[in-house]
This record gives sequence, structure tokens and C-alpha cells, in this order.
Amino acid sequence: MAIERTLILCKPDAVSRGLVGEIIGRLERRGYIISALKMMQLDGDKARAHYGEHAGKPFFQGLVDFITSGPLVALCAEGEGAVEGCRQLMGATNPLAAAPGTIRADFAQSIGRNLVHGSDSVASAKRELDIFFADNDYVTRKHDLHRWIFE
Repeated sequence: MAIERTLILCKPDAVSRGLVGEIIGRLERRGYIISALKMMQLDGDKARAHYGEHAGKPFFQGLVDFITSGPLVALCAEGEGAVEGCRQLMGATNPLAAAPGTIRADFAQSIGRNLVHGSDSVASAKRELDIFFADNDYVTRKHDLHRWIFE
């Protein structure tokens, strides 16, 4: 399996509830590395770009309003099969349908306040990461069988 990069957003509800460390810890314990990380207040333009595939849908403005309602933490998780692996770790969008032990099953309150976003494909991850990070925001690491080593 290939080493992939994926965008993970700890949404405003995760930040306000003090769950960012828990979320990052779960990603790291699963074996993913964090190669870029920043806390920010997302503006409307970036939010609309991020959720662009949903433009015109009835819930689009609600997504934009919520993601811009408070600070969020954006990060890049890297590792083998990171896109699908991180999505499995997050759980289903609706926390009532999420598998036990996933982030959303354990902590999310509702489908509209589900703590995290993860890219749904390698192509989406590339597009989304480019919205949140510049090339010089990443820390490059080499992978060996047991750990990540700084170059």
C-alpha cells in the first residue's frame, strides 16, 4: 500500500470541547504521522472552496456557517493508506451509525457536530490540502519499518 497524505480537520466543536489532543493521539497511535499542523479561524472563502462539491445543496450554507464559527485545527496525516485508514478511525458521518471505538461514536454529538473532517479520496486530499497548507508548511520525514525519522 502506498504512503498517502490526507487532510484532517478538527472542527470548531472539537476545539471548543478540548478534544484535539485526543483526536491527534488516536491518529498517531494508529501509526500515522502529522506532517503539517495549524490552528486557524477559517474565512468564508476558504470554507466555500473546501466544501465546493456541495455548493448548491440545501445544507451547503450550514456547513460554511459551522466551519467558520470558531477556530479549527487543520492537519496533514501521512502513512500507508492514510485516506481510508483515517476515515475508518473517524467513523461514519452520523455518530449514531459510527462503529464503536471510532472518534465520532465515542465523542460526536450529532451529524452536524461530528468533530472531524477527513478527505474521501487521494484526489480530494490533494485538493483540500492545497487549500490549507503551502508546500513549505510540511515537515519531511523518512519512513522505516518501525518509526518515522527526520531527514
